[in-house]
Amino acid sequence: MKQRLAAIGTVEALPHRVAAFLSREIESGDLNPGSLLPTEQQLSEKFGVSRNVVREAIAQLRADGMVEARQGIGSFVLAPEQRAAIRIDRETLKEGQNMERLFELRCILEAESAALAAERRGQEHLDAIKAALDRMSGEERWEDGSIDADLLFHREIARATGNSYIHTFISFVCEQIRRSIYYARLTNPLHDLVEVNVGEHVRIYEALVAGDPAAAEAAMRAHIIGAADRVGVKLPTSRAQRADGRK
Repeated sequence: MKQRLAAIGTVEALPHRVAAFLSREIESGDLNPGSLLPTEQQLSEKFGVSRNVVREAIAQLRADGMVEARQGIGSFVLAPEQRAAIRIDRETLKEGQNMERLFELRCILEAESAALAAERRGQEHLDAIKAALDRMSGEERWEDGSIDADLLFHREIARATGNSYIHTFISFVCEQIRRSIYYARLTNPLHDLVEVNVGEHVRIYEALVAGDPAAAEAAMRAHIIGAADRVGVKLPTSRAQRADGRK
């Protein structure tokens, strides 16, 4: 009987766990772009799983755009710029630096999205955004349903830009930060957290109603910086601070 590698964990289905382990090796550079993955037999022995499990894991990596199969040779690791799909391993978000990177990406995407939405939104967009805000501030505000409403609020703003690519990207990012919202609700006084969070969303909505791109961008940026802070991630509040952080 094969001895299973402890590092792949025990919670999720085996193919997913093997794929997640290999994707972390790819992201960390342990498996370099252009390199050939070990054979199915080698990976089977390494992880202590069957070749069928390895085959399914590699198929998942192909679907995620992490590797490319070449007939008769094997599967090769793709560089980030070569990938046709976007994937973020949520396990890596347990590391503070990766969560900081995700919030930094979110700040860039969503602040500009809010500005565009303020310019382009129609009444139907404002109605959808307000409906999500009402859920956040209503009876659901103490329940997990408010998290769904929170993420919907951001997706509806992205939809209001009229740019389907922006909506797709922000919808993807929203799902990655769902866990961080749960974490914030567990580690902060819930009443204070809800009041602050709703207040930030109200300011974004008011800027959208006013059709003020600069105010919408500033309100969204302030919200994301605040949301990051509530999970222990410190984002710079200005370009000057970002420049200082890189020194």
